[in-house]
Amino acid sequence: MNKKQGNNWTAYHDKDKNRYFAEIIYTSREGREQYNYEITQEIYNRLGSFSEDIENERLIRTGNMTYSFENTMYGTLGPERTVWDEEANEAMKDSVKKIDSKKRKK
Repeated sequence: MNKKQGNNWTAYHDKDKNRYFAEIIYTSREGREQYNYEITQEIYNRLGSFSEDIENERLIRTGNMTYSFENTMYGTLGPERTVWDEEANEAMKDSVKKIDSKKRKK
């Protein structure tokens, strides 16, 4: 499986590059928050094994944050778009496109 998903998180494994990524997204009437991470194989393998989704999110947050976007009615924390690792962020976008397009073709 190339993708695992919970209520607010999605994790991806790019088999071609052997890299693992995860995103946590919260959307509500108050606004939107998104956090992207590069995670390890060990983190990816454990995702989905918890009964509470918050535990999966806590595990993802132990990875390397690559991108953050926070825009809520309570104010934006820092700039609206903050990228710490441009290469990993672009690699995740490419992986998501590739994984999602493979699923549509099936």
